[in-house]
Amino acid sequence: MNPRNRRLKQRLMQPEILIAPGAADALVAKIIERCGFDAVYLTGAGVAYTTLGKPDMGFITMSEMVQKAGYIAEAVSIPVIADIDNGYGNALNVLRTVREFERAGVSCLQMEDQVFPKRCGHLEGKELISKEEMVAKIKAAVDARTDEDLMIIARTDALAVEGTEAAIERALAYKEAGADILFVEAPRSEEILRRITAELPRPLMANMVEGGKTPLIHSKELEKMGFDLVIYPGASVRVIAKAVTGLMTELKETGTTQGYLDRMFLFNELNEIVGLPATRELEQKYRA
Repeated sequence: MNPRNRRLKQRLMQPEILIAPGAADALVAKIIERCGFDAVYLTGAGVAYTTLGKPDMGFITMSEMVQKAGYIAEAVSIPVIADIDNGYGNALNVLRTVREFERAGVSCLQMEDQVFPKRCGHLEGKELISKEEMVAKIKAAVDARTDEDLMIIARTDALAVEGTEAAIERALAYKEAGADILFVEAPRSEEILRRITAELPRPLMANMVEGGKTPLIHSKELEKMGFDLVIYPGASVRVIAKAVTGLMTELKETGTTQGYLDRMFLFNELNEIVGLPATRELEQKYRA
């Protein structure tokens, strides 16, 4: 059993909202932990951007995401919440998906009700599977876990496709099927966010996407609304992309990185983050 699973479940029972920043790799996950956050979110979109240089439209496979999840779970001691898209297939595929991610050390899995290939929840043109098929996939996910503290987030993208009423109806059905946390993706207004918390049972999750369809609302305000978990899945990737663009522009124009030193971790500073001193201690131990 993974002790982080129980820690995450207990943390979500506290009144203070849980903020889970997104990471696409172990380095960012370690930074998130060092900054004091209680959980990290493995972002499928971020992995697509950084691994393939492609948009979040179903290009990343299950095995690629499981590998990333394993790297991150090994690198940090805080719980890992993983985006598993639509479970990578039907209910039978979901059985294997959940087992693979659980073995990788993940504490919570987020699965959505889109068709394959899926697309980012803040893009147009989404298509859904039936409510009944998603219910079956949630039941399979619940059956597949070996630790009952491994949590399942049921995400519905029905708001953009079928409207608010249908999204709430689907979310309620997913809760009845065994989902631990409900997530209605891409509400376009504060009014809809408040309706979600008024009509759905907790715990509830919100998603803050910079430049996406949902207005950016402070985490404390989301907490007051009744949300228990908020993810910032792509913020780190967007910052990295902009920062690296600035660095490369500087290098191209000036022929040196000298003018950028105050905006980067230097050699020893980055080695400290990734644990070089502790690794050297182990090296000495086993060399003796």
